[in-house]
Amino acid sequence: MTRPVIPVVLAGGVGSRLWPVSRTYYPKQFHALFGEQSFLQSTILRAARATEAAPIIVCNEEHRFIVAEQARAIGASNPRMILEPEGRNSAPAIALAACAAMTQAEDAILLVLPSDHLVSDLDAFAGAVAAAVAGAEQGKLVTFGITPTRPETGYGYIKIGSADAGLQDVVSFVEKPDASTAAEYLSSGQYLWNSGMFVLGAAEYLQQLELFLPDVSACCRDAIAGAEIDMDFIRPGAKFLQSPSQSIDFAVMEKTEHAQVVPVSFGWNDIGSWDAICDESSQDPTGNHLSGDVVAIDTNNSLIMAQDRLIGALGLSDLIVVETADAVLVADRSRVQDVRQLINQLAIDDRIEQHYHREIYRPWGSLEGIDEGERYSVKCIRVKPGAAISLQRHHHRSEHWVVVKGTGRITRGEEVFDLAENESTYIPRGVKHRLENPGKIMLEMIEVQVGSYLAEDDIERFDDDYGRL
Repeated sequence: MTRPVIPVVLAGGVGSRLWPVSRTYYPKQFHALFGEQSFLQSTILRAARATEAAPIIVCNEEHRFIVAEQARAIGASNPRMILEPEGRNSAPAIALAACAAMTQAEDAILLVLPSDHLVSDLDAFAGAVAAAVAGAEQGKLVTFGITPTRPETGYGYIKIGSADAGLQDVVSFVEKPDASTAAEYLSSGQYLWNSGMFVLGAAEYLQQLELFLPDVSACCRDAIAGAEIDMDFIRPGAKFLQSPSQSIDFAVMEKTEHAQVVPVSFGWNDIGSWDAICDESSQDPTGNHLSGDVVAIDTNNSLIMAQDRLIGALGLSDLIVVETADAVLVADRSRVQDVRQLINQLAIDDRIEQHYHREIYRPWGSLEGIDEGERYSVKCIRVKPGAAISLQRHHHRSEHWVVVKGTGRITRGEEVFDLAENESTYIPRGVKHRLENPGKIMLEMIEVQVGSYLAEDDIERFDDDYGRL
């Protein structure tokens, strides 16, 4: 009897090497860098090519509404979302998903997919999954090994016994090599790139995890047993925070006697750096990929992306230039793996740009900073049709609201009234208030905050549609 296959999408990464597009609270998996769908959406749809089961998505608590909205936008059917209070790497994340999957079907097989990979040949991907499932049904823990096309030093490798196609045993897992070793791996034909994608039985994985890292297994089992269910969200119990942080490779795959691999070539890229974006993007005859409002003269072999402003490039070579509303990255292409050093410095300097874009997403819409000073802040507030901000008040600021698009329904103290375009109102300090969008188009409103303290923690909530009291 064929065992049910449940997709597990790991969506908890930060993608720091793709800063300034990728930020802590809106990382790369939620961006659409190739086409109209985000990496997360593409991953969910890719999984649907291989199995009809609703996915389990493991993500950060802070990202829950972004994940839910992006899944809804592509018609994903009833995804279950496991919210990690803190990231603990892939081994515990997959253990949570395994425990949750076994509440649906004790014999479930998991199709584990990172949310930020690119796969171009979806038919080949579906065929590889079918081959891997055959191994998982026999109790094997199966990974996908990418047939290498160059001597890559940024990936781990899997050694196999022969260059034959089809499911085969893993000889060993190998750490990222230096350039000369990577060249030897490529010429030997016995090494594959480690993709970080897996097909494995939920019970079999937990058994192996129990054998090698019982602390992780116990913490995750207890966390799911004590989980709080909130709509489609699963909040693991506090025991999860006691789990050691460990990757599935180190925790299980490098130690188990049951590891197998399917060699594949389905147009895979983990999009781990701006150089990977270059590799996957169209290029002009001079080797440039230009996106947005860019004027380039005597420039070659460069990636230049403009989101908000004109970029003029003159006499550049082998550079990465990425412009967003509040930050610009300029890097030598040979140093793209070191972008994390910039993030580390931003953290030392306590810069908000490591975490947020100028536009910050909320479950009801978004808010975008326009200007700010010592005692004022100007924002554009966008509220989705049918959505509402929480009923709240502020103790240190007043607010002036001007509707520029759509219709806003305002609660101010005991009053409830509507504002149309080009109409305004005033929210005094200390007064309970709420903004709703009763219409069918996006509500856009300019908000001017004035007061002695303007930070977001000056919010006292009384009612909220999204459980944020």
